[in-house]
Amino acid sequence: QAVPAGSHVRLNLQTGEREAKLPDRENGESDTREERRRKRLGKVDVNANSFTSEELKKALAKMKESEKAERKVSFLFLKQCTVRKKFRPIEQLKEEFEKLNMKIETDYEIMVKLISKFNSSASTLDEKVAALYDLEYYVHQV
Repeated sequence: QAVPAGSHVRLNLQTGEREAKLPDRENGESDTREERRRKRLGKVDVNANSFTSEELKKALAKMKESEKAERKVSFLFLKQCTVRKKFRPIEQLKEEFEKLNMKIETDYEIMVKLISKFNSSASTLDEKVAALYDLEYYVHQV
């Protein structure tokens, strides 16, 4: 929904709704309907019976720009919400896997183990070669 220029707009993160508030005057009174209309339309003479084509073009361009910006914001918000629904934090996943007696490791942790295996004097030549191949795979991803 279109919001008059100069309004205070915020996104309520608890409800997910966008909220708008008309700005108050310095003395605490809200603007009258006519003043809000005049502000919204800019320097257009609102009392005239007709508008020039330039004034109409400018007003239409403002409306299109605000509509595009609003669509972009709502699209990004929806995309962010759907992504959050699909994925869970790594800490939560680790806790759930620990309950199943499974340990989940990040790529970094695996790479540290492979490097220590390669540097270990107790490792055989075949184990070191296998560690290098595995390291190559993980480093290639990075």
